[in-house]
Amino acid sequence: MHILFLSHYFPPEVNAPASRTYDHTRRWVKEPGVRVTVVTNHPNHPKGILYPGYKNRWVTREKVEGVHLIRVKTYLAPNQGFVRRTFNYLFFMIASVIATLWVQSPDVVVATSPQFFCAVAGYMASRIKGVPFVFELRDIWPESIVTVGAMKPSLPIRFLEKMELFLYRKATKVVALTDAFKENLIKRGIPSEKIEVIKNGVDLSFFSPRPRPSHVVQELGANGKLIISYIGTIGMAHAVDKIVDTAERLRDRKEILFLVVGEGAQKGQIVEQVSQKGLTNIRVLPGVSKEKVRDYYAVTDLNLITLRNKPLFRTVIPSKIFEIMAMARPILCAVDGETRGLVEQARSGVFVEPENVNQMVEIIEKLCLDKKRLIEMGQYGRRFVESHFDRDNLAQNFLGLIKEVAQTDRGYGS
Repeated sequence: MHILFLSHYFPPEVNAPASRTYDHTRRWVKEPGVRVTVVTNHPNHPKGILYPGYKNRWVTREKVEGVHLIRVKTYLAPNQGFVRRTFNYLFFMIASVIATLWVQSPDVVVATSPQFFCAVAGYMASRIKGVPFVFELRDIWPESIVTVGAMKPSLPIRFLEKMELFLYRKATKVVALTDAFKENLIKRGIPSEKIEVIKNGVDLSFFSPRPRPSHVVQELGANGKLIISYIGTIGMAHAVDKIVDTAERLRDRKEILFLVVGEGAQKGQIVEQVSQKGLTNIRVLPGVSKEKVRDYYAVTDLNLITLRNKPLFRTVIPSKIFEIMAMARPILCAVDGETRGLVEQARSGVFVEPENVNQMVEIIEKLCLDKKRLIEMGQYGRRFVESHFDRDNLAQNFLGLIKEVAQTDRGYGS
């Protein structure tokens, strides 16, 4: 069986869709008779700068752990600014469809969001090849871009919503990453039997408990400090400004150090906010590789998971919660809904209302005095992901679904 997979992102990029696609596809090709071709961009996310060692050719072919990669010409744009990012998305849609013309005999096409136009390309490729289309739904888009204020409700948004529903209907299967996504689609008329939920998971051998790395502690000048970290995208949805406000409220607690590690559209504003407030108890650091991020998880006493207090964000599950649990580190969860439910089910953290600085300050002050509880929550989290979110098992579930789709009559959905 030959799987043709379209993804806007792929390693060495380190965001969630890149990691999930890589972790799944490299497992799939270990199965007898399974071949995978991934069409993706040249790596440049999030800064829009080509990674060292790559040239932005029309086509670059690679093979990574048995997975065939086709990297297409990329319109380079940083992860900020609506117009340039839209051109980046549209360029990939066109370039990826053209690239699939030279992919021989796929049995199924899978495309993952975000971004939305990648799914459009996947559907177009499936029609050209005459094979089933599987839509991996990572984000309710375009609703999410309205929620964060990137666009206002308008005629273009209504057009995109119609296109979104068209893709759901035409997909042979929709693989949703959360139960709430499935509920959303059902309410909008998509048959429940068409939708499968395969949540994110974690590579338990890669992300595992480890001692606090002394070299990182020394680099940070954090000996004897309680380290509270936000690690991930610093975007419009992530409410990182509330973390800065929390650090300001706790600036007299000299034993506490906040870290913000990552890149994103709002990073410049966060750096400016820290500077204007004259805060010395918070460090804003560059994004790091997947290997290095383990050191920051290991050095952290309490991990912050934050999103804006919007109804849509109650439907998402940030993938990093599984990495944090696997590292046996506790979570301060400022995301309501399905994420809160998982953290509370695991007993791996404490919930606070999203964007509620008063609650964040109160809980942090309490947890500073209860180091034993922090350790226990981390241990509970590790046991929880071992039982429920092992990437090996979830990858097999996804592959089983793809095999089932590929064995059905070739069609284009209902």
